[in-house]
Amino acid sequence: MRLAVVGAGINGVMSAWALLDEGHQVDLYEQGEPVNATSRASTKLLHGGLRYLEHGDFGLVREGLRARSWWLKRAPDHAHSIEIAIPVYRGGGRSRWTLKAGLVLYDLLAGRSRLCRHRWLDPEKLSRRVRGLKPGHLRGAYVFCDGQMDDHALGMWALNQVQAKGVRLYSNVAVQTIAFNGTLVTDKRSEQYDGIVNAAGPWSVALLERSHIPSPHQLDLVRGSHLLVPRRHDIGLLLESPDDGRVCFVLPYGDLTLIGTTEVRQSLAEPIICAASERAYLIRLYNWYFQTALVDDASIQTFAGVRPLIASEESDASAVTRECAIEVQGKVATIFGGKWTTSRDTGKRIASVARGWIK
Repeated sequence: MRLAVVGAGINGVMSAWALLDEGHQVDLYEQGEPVNATSRASTKLLHGGLRYLEHGDFGLVREGLRARSWWLKRAPDHAHSIEIAIPVYRGGGRSRWTLKAGLVLYDLLAGRSRLCRHRWLDPEKLSRRVRGLKPGHLRGAYVFCDGQMDDHALGMWALNQVQAKGVRLYSNVAVQTIAFNGTLVTDKRSEQYDGIVNAAGPWSVALLERSHIPSPHQLDLVRGSHLLVPRRHDIGLLLESPDDGRVCFVLPYGDLTLIGTTEVRQSLAEPIICAASERAYLIRLYNWYFQTALVDDASIQTFAGVRPLIASEESDASAVTRECAIEVQGKVATIFGGKWTTSRDTGKRIASVARGWIK
């Protein structure tokens, strides 16, 4: 079949990959440059999502841990294992035994793809691994392993694989409308396809609305902002915010340290940038834990991206599920939500949908 995929973020690229492997001809459309919006503004982790266990998303975590292993094995130049410490304090929000239970489950769900067994470090050993933590009420830390990536480089690696398989990429081509019968209209021409995959991420609902395609699904657009500061740490940390108890990361990333992420609801009409309040939030989190304070100056870089989460009644953005839903209407399949790590599994689901379009 001749198929179109709208959106060359990681979900679109991996959908194209799976469709090509099934023998289809695939055209991939991107309104800007590929892998250049949401897909390159992540927290740079390939992970199951340890914190998702708190919300009971066990299946999602298991899927993510299995997918993490695939990326690490297939693209070692762009992805690697990273150690992350979770400091435990007397009177802290999450007890040592709550964290222990979560890490035991995380190890079990990883199965043979586990990168390392979690372990406990006492304050003395922790001080040798993490410099400058404030010692007050510190009991020690759990250390576990997850995956880290250069999201843009890894996304471009995946795109290169797809191009080698024969995808036709149309960059800087805006898709105006799509139709139930497989008609796709761009700002340049109209094309007829045997099926269309709407993988436009944060813009997927807007494309449906322009196309007069009703959908029971809506998106909860959540902005995640990050700071990049000169390198301070050689091991990652997962820390609770003193403001609201949310967990954030402090991660070594190349020659820099990455601090993030925030979770702020946003509309597509707003600029996708790190707000001053988010910058202050992340600096305050860092300074709460470390003796050498982070000074807000020109050395701090920022970046932000919008996550397209499936809308729910949750008032807390961090509690909104990271699950993926695929809705099929005629010859149009739309991807709602999803995670970077599990994009390959999303692509496989799209390939399964396409089998139903075969006449």
